Amino acid sequence: MTLNLTRGGLQPAKIINLKTNQEVKFMFNPYEYTLSKQNTWEKKPVTGQNLPQVVFQQGGAQTLSLTLHFDTLAEGNDVRYYTDPLWKMMMIDTSSVNAKSGKAAPPPVAFSWGALYFKAIITSMSQKFTLFDPTGVPLRCTVDISLEQYLEVDEPAPQLTNTEAVEQQPRTVTVTEGERIDNMSAQGTGDSSNYRAVAEKNNVDNPQKLKPGQTLKMP
Repeated sequence: MTLNLTRGGLQPAKIINLKTNQEVKFMFNPYEYTLSKQNTWEKKPVTGQNLPQVVFQQGGAQTLSLTLHFDTLAEGNDVRYYTDPLWKMMMIDTSSVNAKSGKAAPPPVAFSWGALYFKAIITSMSQKFTLFDPTGVPLRCTVDISLEQYLEVDEPAPQLTNTEAVEQQPRTVTVTEGERIDNMSAQGTGDSSNYRAVAEKNNVDNPQKLKPGQTLKMP
């Protein structure tokens, strides 16, 4: 049985298996869904400061979480007929083996609803049956599902823009009158205890003889 519209006559949201193009259309569109994302920052202590310096490390994948509702009470059919394709998207697809790794994996999917098209993998799913017919066949259930954006092994990583490339060049600090190398280390690396590494990086044998205007590269 194919669902072209939800029970309320609305265009249904759906999850698509991107390997087979099989679609699971929802009987009821979600009441809500949650998008979340986490970034990783490194905290570096700064001598004499109340707050640490934070340096961006990497961005985490965006996650989409939602609850789906399925109900076949009116037809009397097993509700698992509509939800089993979702479980198959959690299973290894043995017909598709990665050419480099030689291993198979569950297929990538996409959540599609209106203007939202979320390409992802399913990271977790749970199904709760809440209504049965007299013989024990489930007629109603909810499915909690979480999807996470992903980058395929064969997919190239995003290229750095010119601005990002410049930002990743070695940092420098200019010596000012009376400046100590440990303070300059704190400015450039966020940690004054890195002063020995700064001295080695710049072939400085005597930190007491730094000259104003001299430029030091940070490790």
